Amino acid sequence: MDDDEGAPPPIYRLPEDTLHQIFAALPLRQIIVCRSLSKFFLQTLTSPPFLRLISPLFPLRLLALRPPHHHHGHGHHGHGHGHHGHVATTSSPPLLYAFDPRDNLWLRFSLSFLPFRSLHPVASSLGLVYLWGDSSTDDSPDAAKSLVACNPLTRRYSVLPQLGSAWSRHGSVLVDSANRVMVLTELAALYFTGSGSGSGSSTRWLKFSSNLPSKPRSPVLASDAVYALCDIGSPWRSQWKLFSCSLRTLKSAHHWIRLEKHEWGDVFDILKRPRLVKGTENNILMVGGLKSSFALNASCSTILILRLDLETLEWEEAGRMPVEMFQSFAESSKFKVFGGGNRVCFSGKRVGRLALWDCLDKKAEWRWIEGIPAHGDGFCRGFVFEAGLTELP
Repeated sequence: MDDDEGAPPPIYRLPEDTLHQIFAALPLRQIIVCRSLSKFFLQTLTSPPFLRLISPLFPLRLLALRPPHHHHGHGHHGHGHGHHGHVATTSSPPLLYAFDPRDNLWLRFSLSFLPFRSLHPVASSLGLVYLWGDSSTDDSPDAAKSLVACNPLTRRYSVLPQLGSAWSRHGSVLVDSANRVMVLTELAALYFTGSGSGSGSSTRWLKFSSNLPSKPRSPVLASDAVYALCDIGSPWRSQWKLFSCSLRTLKSAHHWIRLEKHEWGDVFDILKRPRLVKGTENNILMVGGLKSSFALNASCSTILILRLDLETLEWEEAGRMPVEMFQSFAESSKFKVFGGGNRVCFSGKRVGRLALWDCLDKKAEWRWIEGIPAHGDGFCRGFVFEAGLTELP
């Protein structure tokens, strides 16, 4: 028996086809967990033959975390394991943390296959994660950045044309199911379709003027249009309005229009610090603190979720945070919101956990998400990640 002490486990000696059949019988969630057990399992469970075998499995709808702001600009691709909430630091490998609401489980995806420094994931669509990355050796914050599309499950990536550092610092990255990418600021928008090959115009960033009245808050890309909130009020009192831009009219000089109807009444005035979240196919969500009055510095009684039908342009209440849950946010003047579809997450300073609104099957549920990876400023930011075996465009 002593001769076997240094031998690998018996499972390592199984034929590759046998291993593939064993693991293909597991749920996709368990396959992801097994990949982090050892280098052997990572190689086995990310090999092309195995990925082809499990391709019929449905994607997982996860809630991925973005790294804290003050970690943007540090890190490298390395080895080892870490449990902090950021994606890349000088002492831990680049990892993407995501929560599985169905199994109430935190998952982590290694990003060590990406040959970039300063990885900063910002968005996702149909299994692809979009990250800002730096391939140069220049540590200056003004160094040019690249937007990278990758699939953490297949460990493949592609690089979009390089952009200046200002776009990564100030631009909001929006993506949709048609592989269209937009980087939006107050003054300009960059648009990339990802179609075609070679050096044609379809593989370059197209730049357009934004002409927005103020910095766009929480823009979302939905139903072939971009929606954003803009503050058109005075320095001492905010006045939020909803603006939209059809992708078809992006090239025109006056492509942004203000959406409003007399029937909406004071829908924007009842919410404190409103922000948008992408909803399901034909709606968007607006989230904010429900003001107790119309006074300038009115307190909030809870957090309200409103839903806008993009076909009828009618608002309806989608959810209201339970009062006992809101007490954890009442002491914080700010809170962060992320999610999409029928799930919205809320984080706040000193709360220590995430509040989740889950409205699957038209039945709303509010619950806490515990055990979040440590975040520097107490706020969690993130996006929906539909983990699957999507091929790169």
